[in-house]
Amino acid sequence: MNIEFIDETNLIDESYIKLIQDLIIFAAKEEGVSPDAEMSISFVNNDTIQELNRNYRGIDKPTDVISFALQDSVEGEIEIKGDQLPPLNLGDIVISVDKAEEQAEEYEHSLEREYGFLALHGFLHLLGYDHIEYDQEQEMFKKQEDILNAFGLPRK
Repeated sequence: MNIEFIDETNLIDESYIKLIQDLIIFAAKEEGVSPDAEMSISFVNNDTIQELNRNYRGIDKPTDVISFALQDSVEGEIEIKGDQLPPLNLGDIVISVDKAEEQAEEYEHSLEREYGFLALHGFLHLLGYDHIEYDQEQEMFKKQEDILNAFGLPRK
């Protein structure tokens, strides 16, 4: 799995990037995602994520994580055919560093756990999981906890 990391804040320690990369690769294997798949994870501040949230979701406040899935089909989209398909690009995840720090403190767990949770949450959205309906929420949140626990990032 190829993950491009973009740190617009210059605050993310390499150990967090390594942890998130290992977690996403672990989750991808659990979910049967091709090892050739690609995606990006960006780290931004609250101002930047608020702008994204306002522009793409119509919510004018900062949020913790936003996912932009590229595998959602769009009406009128032309299907790519042939043997030489490009690598599967799942999409982009954007994480607010400010929100991650606030929430780690609020939930009284490590920043590692919060970054892992947010990255995994975004990743599951890229795979099509959602939490709009109650049943969807139960399935997605159980999957998150199961993967985080199996990976070794349990809620403390």
